[in-house]
Amino acid sequence: MVDAIVSPLLEQLISISYEEAKQQVRLVAGVGKQVKKLTSNLRAIQAVLNDAEQRQVKEGSVRLWLDELKEASYDMEDVLDEWTTARLKLQIEGVDENALVQKMPVCSFFLSPCIGFKQVVLRRDIAQKINEINEIFDDIAKRKDVFNFNVIRGSTEKSERIHSTALINVSDVRGRDEEKNILKRKLLCQSNEEQNAVQIISLVGMGGIGKTTLAQFAYNDKDVIENFDKRIWVCVSDPFDEFRIAKAIIEGLEGSLPNLVELNSLLEYIHKSIKEKKFFLILDDVWTDDYSKWEPFHNCLMNGLRGSRILVTTRKETVARMMESTDVISIKELSEHECWSLFKRFAFSGRSPTECEQLEEIGRKIVGKCKGLPLAAKTIGSLLRFKKTREEWQIILNSEMWQLEDFEKNLLAPLQLSYNDLPPEIKRCFLYCVVFPKDYDLDKDELVRLWMAQGYIEKKGNIEMEMTGEWYFDFLASRSFFQEFDVEEEGTVTCKMHDIVHDFAQYLTRKEFAAIEVDGDENPLSLANTCQEKLRHLTLTLGLRAKLPVSIFDAKKLRSLILFYSSDDQVAASPVLPGLFDQLTCLRALKMGDLRHVDQTIEIPKGLENLIHLRYLKLSMVEELPESCCELLNLQTLDCLYLKRLPQGIGKLINLRHLIFDPGNLAYMPNGIERLTSLRTLSEFAVARVGGKYSSKSCNLEGLRPLNHLRGFLEISGLGNVTDADEAKNAHLEKKKNLIDLILIFNERVESDDEEASEEMNEEKEAKHEAVCEALLPPPDIKSLQIMVFKGRTPSNWIGSLNKLKMLTLNSFVKCEIMPPLGKLPSLEILRISNMSSVKRVGDEFLGMEISDHIHIHGTSSSSSVIAFPKLKKLELTGMDELEEWDFGNDDITIMPQIKSLYIAYCEKLKLLPELLLRSTTLESLTIFGVPIVQESFKRRTEKDWSKISHIPNIEIQNIVFRSK
Repeated sequence: MVDAIVSPLLEQLISISYEEAKQQVRLVAGVGKQVKKLTSNLRAIQAVLNDAEQRQVKEGSVRLWLDELKEASYDMEDVLDEWTTARLKLQIEGVDENALVQKMPVCSFFLSPCIGFKQVVLRRDIAQKINEINEIFDDIAKRKDVFNFNVIRGSTEKSERIHSTALINVSDVRGRDEEKNILKRKLLCQSNEEQNAVQIISLVGMGGIGKTTLAQFAYNDKDVIENFDKRIWVCVSDPFDEFRIAKAIIEGLEGSLPNLVELNSLLEYIHKSIKEKKFFLILDDVWTDDYSKWEPFHNCLMNGLRGSRILVTTRKETVARMMESTDVISIKELSEHECWSLFKRFAFSGRSPTECEQLEEIGRKIVGKCKGLPLAAKTIGSLLRFKKTREEWQIILNSEMWQLEDFEKNLLAPLQLSYNDLPPEIKRCFLYCVVFPKDYDLDKDELVRLWMAQGYIEKKGNIEMEMTGEWYFDFLASRSFFQEFDVEEEGTVTCKMHDIVHDFAQYLTRKEFAAIEVDGDENPLSLANTCQEKLRHLTLTLGLRAKLPVSIFDAKKLRSLILFYSSDDQVAASPVLPGLFDQLTCLRALKMGDLRHVDQTIEIPKGLENLIHLRYLKLSMVEELPESCCELLNLQTLDCLYLKRLPQGIGKLINLRHLIFDPGNLAYMPNGIERLTSLRTLSEFAVARVGGKYSSKSCNLEGLRPLNHLRGFLEISGLGNVTDADEAKNAHLEKKKNLIDLILIFNERVESDDEEASEEMNEEKEAKHEAVCEALLPPPDIKSLQIMVFKGRTPSNWIGSLNKLKMLTLNSFVKCEIMPPLGKLPSLEILRISNMSSVKRVGDEFLGMEISDHIHIHGTSSSSSVIAFPKLKKLELTGMDELEEWDFGNDDITIMPQIKSLYIAYCEKLKLLPELLLRSTTLESLTIFGVPIVQESFKRRTEKDWSKISHIPNIEIQNIVFRSK
């Protein structure tokens, strides 16, 4: 991993030397030679790093030498970052440093007065630091010869890019048939002989044996789901946090949390919630065998209905006995056949039968070394999946790593071999994941941004850093370092690390990373025992009423600080930030909690500008940022969910790539936003009213014009305030090629304290809305579009040209009297239309096509090939106050052949639904609510009406559910 630090450092030094020579200026006389010497030392060190990395596992002296090298490299990174930041500040402030020195071929120790006193001090300070660090590197370079390292060249083979679509699905359980059947039988069996209403079953086995996977099988089994009223999954882990566990149980039972802060109140709430309920609770990864911690939970959980089950997974038999388990299932190693089957699934993926046959013999020998551990078989199989030759497999089989025993039994070797095989830059990314607690849902996008903040991802040519980061993530996933993937509807990818993999990463980073829980004690022993001068990344979980430990300020070289809260209530009162900005000036990433329920916000104290290295800032509970944050010139990610106002000087943050906040809170975009040409993520662009309160401070819609790197999601609000179509056209929305999800809101954002609000005539407003909308041509690859609060009569013609559009929402088109023609959209899967309160009839105009269209294109009139809404799966119509008729009269057109879900609500005048849709054999769900005439006809369940819909599996009419048998 050290090579991943040394290589970029070398590149930085070479770049600086080039810049200095180009400008014919040196920092201070003699320092140029120091930079050359440092570069030479680093090259000599880099040549032996591969051998050193391999030997450090067994040789403590080599490990110590590498630690010293890593510390010195970090220090040099900070010095160079300080220098480049100072240069950047001069550029932003309009001072041309080159012009200041162009008349001086060489600057001596006493620089020309024209550079200014601050520049003299800055250059001398940096030069002094370089000299001091170079002495350390000189010593490290000399001592390398003592170890007689071999020069081992790294592999020149480039790793193929692994896309997330190629990830192996590991959700199913291989083998374990006997254990699965026993567990399922014990969960479903109900006997009158049971002494307790609630039975406790424990799965006991070593780490990596498959306990959690077996529990997941049970949790998701169809028969098990139908047998219980409620299912709850809680990852307990170590330590046993009573407050967190109680809250997790309540959230699983109720879906939300009550406003309770005392443990006894939480337990009483659980006791009442499970009464008359048959529940299934899984407590995964329990470590404590202290009965005093378990007893309060045991007492309240026994209030469930007979047949309820608690399933515990643990590595310790003492835990199973302490919890008074009625059944204990010991999870043993996989059989040789089961282990081979699991290994093959990973190692032989994508290989031909001939290749598999050639590798089988050596593969079986490797499986023998996995000792029946599923995690070992999966990890080593994932590694060998990318080893193409028999010779590469033989190297893995003969590795000395199999002899190592100082980690979890039989698991160090597979994990170490897979880790060693990672490219250096990806090793750093993997190890950084340990900054998050066990069982944490890792967000792919957030992880990539944190990697970028630490400098783990370099810009290479025209490849986006974010794309490189996604590649690194997929690479780790393909090696089974991640598991339990979840892709949400909006595309967010989350996953977890197996707790053994997390332990392994901690084992490798024990001096550099720390995760500590603080519960009332201002200086917890675990933090005091940490070597704080070597600590670079720290996660603190603050318990109820806990304060930030004073001793944290001794960790002066900290690069990441992540704060979590076990209770939302102490946030505002907790003095987290004062002093932090003055002491921890090396921070590159600062994250304060993911607070979903907090009502209070905090103010940022003075000193934020001291964090000159900061690249990632996430403050969940901040509404307004101070102007001093605009001095954070290296900032790449600014994530403030509750932000209501952006600082006026935000245009200085020219390195900002991700500006994230909850849309709907901003009143305007400050002048200067157009300078942020590096932006990839912008949650919202809010247009203020001309002549309004913020008019002089705000940027109009044309400020979007230079932001052509925007990607993903964008909401544009206040479009009712846009002056004319030219302003909209000059935003060049169509050039934002990487946008895929767009929301256009034509509200006017009238400030409450404006003396006069806009009072345009209705006809003028209609014409302006239509012209502005027509000028806002989206990029061609847009996949999701929402248009809201539109006052025009007809939406833009360009909607019909969006061939890749999958989701369309039209909301509050109050002047629109005719349904827009949308049937030609070839990729549309979801269509939501709401509050079109002037539409009285829906007919063939909605389809947007005639038979003549097909004849013109194909020269044939075959009705079977004329299809309207060819891919539509879900249609929603709501709030259509005047809608009376809905019918399609053209029988020559196939309409919605893939429709699966039809949702109709609050259409009080609607008389009938189109029989063509109701009789569709693909329709799986029909929901009708607030449509009294239609509801009444179906509620009578006459054969004539009911026969139209009786084939639909799921029908809900005014909250009454009907299911076909």
